[in-house]
Amino acid sequence: MMSSRLMRPAFAAAARQTAPRTAIRTYAAAAVDSKPPVALFGLDGTYANALYTAAAKTNNLDPTAKAIASLSSILKSDPKLQTILAAPTLSDSDKSQIVAELEKHTGGADKSGTVKNLLSALAENNRLSLLEGVAEKFGTLISAQKGELELTVTSAAKLEPKLLQRIEQAIAKSEYSQGKKLKTVAVVNPEILGGLVVEVGERTIDLSVSQKIARLNKLLTDAV
Repeated sequence: MMSSRLMRPAFAAAARQTAPRTAIRTYAAAAVDSKPPVALFGLDGTYANALYTAAAKTNNLDPTAKAIASLSSILKSDPKLQTILAAPTLSDSDKSQIVAELEKHTGGADKSGTVKNLLSALAENNRLSLLEGVAEKFGTLISAQKGELELTVTSAAKLEPKLLQRIEQAIAKSEYSQGKKLKTVAVVNPEILGGLVVEVGERTIDLSVSQKIARLNKLLTDAV
């Protein structure tokens, strides 16, 4: 197993970052093959950058991506877990137990210890609550590295697979896909009430009922 001391510097640098733009300068000098393929902002983006760099330098991008995907799935399926991670009163013992438990949910893919080092760095700096955002942004980096374009389809209730496939096919044939392979992510958000919100890369198509109601309310307000 790769010594954790060899990979800790990247996460230590992430822990010191507070300004997003500083994070970009930090990684500008990284080797071409380990430099994050797209710019990310925010503290979770800084940690995602550090994770990508550490995994790339040790040739562990694929297994790290699998481990992070497994963790992301657990976080999404257990809302109480995010509450636990965000608790401000966690002791050092609590943090160690949480890291050990999370490591069990990496599907055995984290043989290099890269993800474990990330979890330890987050725990030491009281930032375990960032894990979900880090996982999401790391997924963005992996998609970019593979030349994929992320397609996020948000609905008020879970969509049937056939409908989701039809949406993906329609977007793939449109100018929105930019000729890239799409990576489709389905999100359920009851707050949109109905309809869909489709995000392709940096473009958003908002066809939600909540948006239509907001537009109607604005028209009524402007008319008074």
